[in-house]
Amino acid sequence: MLKSNPFHVIALLLILLSNSLFAQIPLPTEAQLTWQNAEQVAVFHYDLHVFDGIKYNQAKNRITPIADYNIFNPEKLDTNQWIKAAKDAGCKIAILTATHETGFALYQSDVNPYSLKAVKWQDGKGDIVRDFVASCRKYGVQPGIYIGIRWNSFYGVHDFKVNGDNEFAEKRQAHYNRICESMVEELMSRYGELAIVWFDGGAHGPEQGGPDVLSIFEKYQPNGLFYHNLQRADIRWGGSETGTVPYPCWGTYITPSWFNNRGDKDNFKPLKHGYPDGDYYIPAMSDAPLRGYNGRHEWFWEPGDEGHIYPLAELMNMYFKSVGRNSTLIIGLTPNPDGLLPEPDVKRLKEWGDEIKKRFSNPIAETSGTGKIFKLNLPSKQTVNQLVLMEDITFGERVRAFTVEGKTGGKWEKIFQGSVIGHKFIHQFDKQEFTALRLKVNASVEEPQILSFKVYNANRE
Repeated sequence: MLKSNPFHVIALLLILLSNSLFAQIPLPTEAQLTWQNAEQVAVFHYDLHVFDGIKYNQAKNRITPIADYNIFNPEKLDTNQWIKAAKDAGCKIAILTATHETGFALYQSDVNPYSLKAVKWQDGKGDIVRDFVASCRKYGVQPGIYIGIRWNSFYGVHDFKVNGDNEFAEKRQAHYNRICESMVEELMSRYGELAIVWFDGGAHGPEQGGPDVLSIFEKYQPNGLFYHNLQRADIRWGGSETGTVPYPCWGTYITPSWFNNRGDKDNFKPLKHGYPDGDYYIPAMSDAPLRGYNGRHEWFWEPGDEGHIYPLAELMNMYFKSVGRNSTLIIGLTPNPDGLLPEPDVKRLKEWGDEIKKRFSNPIAETSGTGKIFKLNLPSKQTVNQLVLMEDITFGERVRAFTVEGKTGGKWEKIFQGSVIGHKFIHQFDKQEFTALRLKVNASVEEPQILSFKVYNANRE
């Protein structure tokens, strides 16, 4: 028998201790990494009431069936145009509302009679989910599907429940649950790999008297994001529909489902900020409709609404306060009754994508690595007004406090002092001239892994 070397034993114990400590840092899944690396996501809202010429009223639409579903007639439908516009803005994932609050399904459902099979458009053979996914793959954008089961005006379902408390209502509820499960199976099994399935307003599970959608998702889409119910939430809502989150916004949370700690009475503070020492990796998303400017908030197309498209400056502000604060930005887009994204929307999306590229394509200097101090020596005195920090979040969010300084006149001056870096932190400031900059990590859990430290003069040509 070989004798144990005490130094080997000590080394092994140190490794085990290190692994134990490392295991305490929540790590993102591959799907969560893909989500955060995407940074910008488009969600396309399309439903029957786009065609009725009446101002969208969510509360009314949740309880009022559309009288004639044959108003659905997008004669110039072009999902390629939709996806190209989203990609021009910088979106790497696109999500389609396969069903929304009317209950009408934008695909060939075998179980839901209220679907494209029922309409005269394309002789009842149209499948917009199919076309949408094909367009995503054509343009290298990852597809996702949004499923609305919480409200269904066709089936008379409100907040997951059918009306009544008698045996008839019980049987109708069971029937509706089976319909939901079957639709989820159709959508998860027919269209290939999906980046995300998004259940609008959540998806009650069997423990709440609802359908068992999670097991179906996990069977057919094991590599996707699930959003969300009490059983599982891979991302969390950022607490508003302004397309922004406050700083700090941690990617970690204290429960596997943010439903359990929403903070409704505290202005959704937990959702907005997360928890630096949370046990679960559940990053925040920030969502807003493109047509949400100047007092409007339109997820669905309406005539004469072009004046409410966010100006470029507002979109950039949204970008800085979402992507630049460790959150993925979801922009809501809505095709018109012809089946096209309106030209003013297309134009603004292109302007937005071009502006992002202009501001972030040409850093003055950059570095990366492991440790607590990172220095950028500039070749000469340079004008700087923007910096970008990124952690390598495959190792989790390790930084707890940091300072960025600039050297001017032989002295170091503080530019910013913060807490979370996460996937990405962006800071803009008034132009200053520096000969060097440095990042100092003042506190961390485990050794910091800095993927990128870049500085810019954002306005130079």
